[in-house]
Amino acid sequence: MTGDRMGTMRLQTTGTLGQIAYGELREKLITLEIPPGHPLNEVQLAASLGVGRTAIREALTRLECDHLVASYPRKGTFATMVDLAELAEVSEVRMVLEPLAAGRAARTANPDLRNELSQRAAFLEQLDPALDQRSLMQHDMAVHRLIYRAAGSSRLEEILVRYDNLATRIWCFLLDKLPPVYEEIKEIAILLRAIASGDDERASSLALESIAAFDATVRKVI
Repeated sequence: MTGDRMGTMRLQTTGTLGQIAYGELREKLITLEIPPGHPLNEVQLAASLGVGRTAIREALTRLECDHLVASYPRKGTFATMVDLAELAEVSEVRMVLEPLAAGRAARTANPDLRNELSQRAAFLEQLDPALDQRSLMQHDMAVHRLIYRAAGSSRLEEILVRYDNLATRIWCFLLDKLPPVYEEIKEIAILLRAIASGDDERASSLALESIAAFDATVRKVI
């Protein structure tokens, strides 16, 4: 595909109603479409997503484990606030685990995943420079999800997705202050090609550089 039409952050469109509701609400919370501190009403959410309240409760329980919502007795459930003080912890964990995932993916990914990694790299290399920051952010999320999946460890993937979600919320919160990230997103194509070619040492090194660059960029504006 060309332009900006290749899949970005794919919603949960299969599975139980609770899983579908979880996927859709998670994206809205990560991208701040549901703003920090916003109350989450089960009846309203069920109506907007076309599911029952049981599915919403299931989704909210999972989202609380992801630290994206918080429930308070007699008050209700709210989208969590974006805590910029979390950046240090989030970056520290990602600097350990992202290189691990990239190296593991380079060593163990099957041929189909390597082909998908190469296709995504080619797509990033052709990105339209006029893309807005939010679209670039969504492409970045999709790339990281692909790397986590290619690593072939469900436990590692689950942990990294949660930390990447928190990092992306910080990114979205500061989006208007951040410099253009077009070149940084395109450079991720080099990481994808290293993984696809099986160069685990280079993949790990590039993954670490990418997280460190993100951390440095965010710190400049907070």
